[in-house]
Amino acid sequence: MPASVDALFAFLLAGILALALVPLTDRLARRIGAIDYPDDQRSLHAAPTPRLGGLAIFAAVLVAALIWLPWGAETRSILIGAALIVAVGMLDDVYELNAAAKLLGQTAAVIVPVSAGVTVDSFTVPFLGRLEPGSVELLALPGGGAIDLGDVGTTLGIVAMINVINLIDGVDGLAAGVCLISGVALAVIALSLDRTAAGVLAALTAGASLGFLRHGFPPASTFMGDTGSNLLGFLLGVVAVQGALKTNAVIALFLPLIVLTVPILDTGFVVAKRLKYGRPIYRADRWHFHHRMENIGFSQRRTLAYLYGWTAIMAALALALRFVPYSDDHGNFDALWTAVMALFGLLALAASVYLVYVLEILKLRRFGRIHPQTGEFEALDPETGEFEAI
Repeated sequence: MPASVDALFAFLLAGILALALVPLTDRLARRIGAIDYPDDQRSLHAAPTPRLGGLAIFAAVLVAALIWLPWGAETRSILIGAALIVAVGMLDDVYELNAAAKLLGQTAAVIVPVSAGVTVDSFTVPFLGRLEPGSVELLALPGGGAIDLGDVGTTLGIVAMINVINLIDGVDGLAAGVCLISGVALAVIALSLDRTAAGVLAALTAGASLGFLRHGFPPASTFMGDTGSNLLGFLLGVVAVQGALKTNAVIALFLPLIVLTVPILDTGFVVAKRLKYGRPIYRADRWHFHHRMENIGFSQRRTLAYLYGWTAIMAALALALRFVPYSDDHGNFDALWTAVMALFGLLALAASVYLVYVLEILKLRRFGRIHPQTGEFEALDPETGEFEAI
């Protein structure tokens, strides 16, 4: 199939380019001072590390996209938005922007493709059928006007995805690996739904992530920085909209959410903890899954193995929902294929329950806790039964 071949070639070229260009971005980072110095409070690395590897990812994505994506208004808007999000990330990597400036820049970058048609104007929900967000008249404003709820929802969703990927980028290779797995799964899903452009975009995003991962795997020689994590989140958000959410397939609404379960849960958990203890949601802490794994003694590679595995299992569940013929879409279920689908669901549930057990409440309550004000891990003294801050 030509579309699949294009996606494969885009994947390979993006990977090769990212792999080759990272050393150049390292030199630039050292020259302009974009260096990540270890922070005892949050960092898991021990040596100063350049953090502009995301520029190599962007260059790889740009070249592959110009070759294999159809050159139209939507492609142009996606690449312009990608360039803007990279600029915002690079400024943050060099100058450390405040939260408001970053959010403003992210929103501006996302509005570019949304205004060009990368938006959800309708979607199908089980039992409710096809829904159209529509628009709301702004009567209170001078001259009136209207706001499209689909555009607003799409903008918020992609901005959220940018920050979801940005927030998991706290251990060597995690964001790149998760985006590699997610990108491959979303590419397969998009191509199967005849969303060729989205499938190719997902494939080249996965390829660029793989190319960077050669340098970013622990012990990492470079970081992608916000330049890379913002870009990957932006691209995956666009792929989710173009590749699944804009179709009329009932299950398509849930496939991107299942594929991206791990970063979404991590971000949701961290935000909930910050709200619970009255801390700003943009303030960094040590409540992420990878920090919890470090607290209970996991090495970085073991942490990656667990989180990569969890991501792969959820991606497999999404692919099974797309391809296993367990139903004829008219309420009739095939017994054998339904059993196969149930096995995929049980595997995903078991993996999720096990990871929550390892990461969260049980082990931390037995051997320590996260301090509600400082966000630091406190070990439990087995003799006194009291907490002693590390």
